[in-house]
Amino acid sequence: METAKKKIAEIIEQQPDDSSYDDILRELAFVRMVERGLEDSRAGRTISNEEMGHRIRSWQK
Repeated sequence: METAKKKIAEIIEQQPDDSSYDDILRELAFVRMVERGLEDSRAGRTISNEEMGHRIRSWQK
């Protein structure tokens, strides 16, 4: 299994040379969010599209 440090280094290496500090942080955060979402999906921690629509509508009130 790949260590967090190695994964972060790979992500940083893939960024353009002119990337800003904020660009790199955004990319790291995005990759982590995707990983967490996939972990949740594999563990069955999901809701239906219908339920998500209901929740979003309730926020708009």
